[in-house]
Amino acid sequence: MESYVYWFLLAFGLLALEMATGTFYMLIVSIAFGLAGIVALLGLNLPLQITLSAVVSIIGTVILRRMNGMRTANMVSQSLDIGQSVRVIAWLEDGVARVHYRGTEWDAALESSSMSRDGVLYIKAIQGSKLILTPYKPHQ
Repeated sequence: MESYVYWFLLAFGLLALEMATGTFYMLIVSIAFGLAGIVALLGLNLPLQITLSAVVSIIGTVILRRMNGMRTANMVSQSLDIGQSVRVIAWLEDGVARVHYRGTEWDAALESSSMSRDGVLYIKAIQGSKLILTPYKPHQ
């Protein structure tokens, strides 16, 4: 068999696996293999086919990672916890607070070390499992 047949079989095999997983990474590699198959069909040599497949896979993966990063950044700003008030239980020596929120205790830090610790504090952001607090209610 010709080499383009192998490239297309690999591309369709990965496409079928992609349908089962839904990660889009195998879709990128499947597209790269399909392009390598087209290059093979045009009669270009094997090193060029492999190089094209690798380059398209890498570029596609980088683009996909950046798109996922932008989507994650948008999801963080849409958190339902942002703007909710918390009750400070205690301030620890290192500036970290223990707060009561959603029925349990959380670690929290002030948005700025120069802010007042008195009064009602609101959640401005979440970094991992730590709440970032501000004295002003953020817009949701």
